[in-house]
Amino acid sequence: MSAPAPLLRRAVVEGLGTAALVAVVVGSGIQATELTHDVGTQLLANSLATVFGLGVLIAFLGPVSGAHFNPAVTLAAWFTGRRTGDGLDLRDVAACLPAQVVGAIGGAVLADAMFGKPLVAFSTHERWAGHLWLAEVVATAGLVWLIFGLTRAGRAHLAPLLVASYIGAAYWFTSSTSFANPAVTIGRAFTDTFAGIAPTSVLPFLAAQLLGAAAGLVLVAVCFGRPAAVGEDEAVVPPAGQQPTTRSTEESALAR
Repeated sequence: MSAPAPLLRRAVVEGLGTAALVAVVVGSGIQATELTHDVGTQLLANSLATVFGLGVLIAFLGPVSGAHFNPAVTLAAWFTGRRTGDGLDLRDVAACLPAQVVGAIGGAVLADAMFGKPLVAFSTHERWAGHLWLAEVVATAGLVWLIFGLTRAGRAHLAPLLVASYIGAAYWFTSSTSFANPAVTIGRAFTDTFAGIAPTSVLPFLAAQLLGAAAGLVLVAVCFGRPAAVGEDEAVVPPAGQQPTTRSTEESALAR
């Protein structure tokens, strides 16, 4: 088994992965609006690009950092790992969360730059409504339920396919188009394009996503019980640069 990747490398990978994810989301949204005026087609193009991009990023970077790219998933991994002792610690969280947020902002700026848009133009797309907040609770709960459920069921190797597929579906079955990610939400406030969200709409989305993450963990506990002891679960896409081994890793696999 190879040595775990240093914390600095894992944080950098989380930042780069989140930046790439947001660049895919924002860039495909800009491209779609420049190619067609049909909103349904725009959303289809945006969702398909996100599905493909997210699946690639999870498979590619998961063995190094766990490929969270999402503070809600990172916090959930820390919370569930407190009892088993094999998850993230507070030092990991303190390094990865800022990296994810900075990466998300950088990804939005990069996407704008690639399409000749102003590098920083705060979004004017208001997303302020109770049904949108409910949608974010549902989207994030489903995401956390899936990620940690896959680990409990010994199916973590399916994360690149299933997590990306879930996000693609949630684009369409939620009224908010499934942000489901605090870092991505913050990053998308920095682009006044198709995928943007007005800064004034960000805080309720963040609150809804954190509530959804907690609900997702409840669903995991109801369906799969308490975390298994170290050595009982198989993780096929382990974080921290480890080779596949037998351990419980609810810090692996990711989100949008």
